[in-house]
Amino acid sequence: MEQITLGDYVTAPTLGSIAATAYGRLEGLGLADFLARWRRLQHEVLTTLGEERRIHPSAYIHPTAIIGDDVIIGPDVKVHEFTTVRRGSVLCSGAQVGFNCEVTETFVGEDAVLGHRIGVNRTLIGARAHLSASITVAAINMTTDMRRPDREVIIRTDRGLYRCGTVRFGAVIGDDTQTGNNISLGPGVAIGRRCRITSGVSLAIRAIPEDCTLTAPHATEAGVRRRPRAFAPDRARE
Repeated sequence: MEQITLGDYVTAPTLGSIAATAYGRLEGLGLADFLARWRRLQHEVLTTLGEERRIHPSAYIHPTAIIGDDVIIGPDVKVHEFTTVRRGSVLCSGAQVGFNCEVTETFVGEDAVLGHRIGVNRTLIGARAHLSASITVAAINMTTDMRRPDREVIIRTDRGLYRCGTVRFGAVIGDDTQTGNNISLGPGVAIGRRCRITSGVSLAIRAIPEDCTLTAPHATEAGVRRRPRAFAPDRARE
């Protein structure tokens, strides 16, 4: 089976207490192995850090933001208005989450930026990645009863199919990747380092190599035609 190793996409944290935990060694893990262990790993890290070190005192959290009881937040993180960071999430040093976002069970790398109105679920975001406004990362496949997902997430690579071993996985987005707005990703997406994703892209069940640019098909096919001028009665009488 094709292998996807996290170290080929994302950089482990190097700053703050979290760097000395299991998250500081995530680069050596395969994606499917990490996904199988993620919730247990989060519990272990929380136990190691303790409640007093779970949220770094230098982090800024807006009063209207909601932070889950098991969320880990590193130094100099910023979480802005009306954003919810739900269970199992990790915001590494210097990460920024903008206005009205929903972050669920997601790892956000050091100095990564999530812009406004972003929804990510069961996803890993690399260091210094920059996601603009209105981006959604979905974590489950369409099925008969969406409340009870039963289809394993897979990723199509150049060398075959990669089985994620879970029915819930959105994407791994590589270090230094940049996006436009109005983008839909997942389930089952692996984006290599330093990629650019232009506005309007929809992508699922696909691995993208590093240093690629993704464009939506309609971006170069937009039709432009000149409208006829409105009839001007005053000019007609001249």
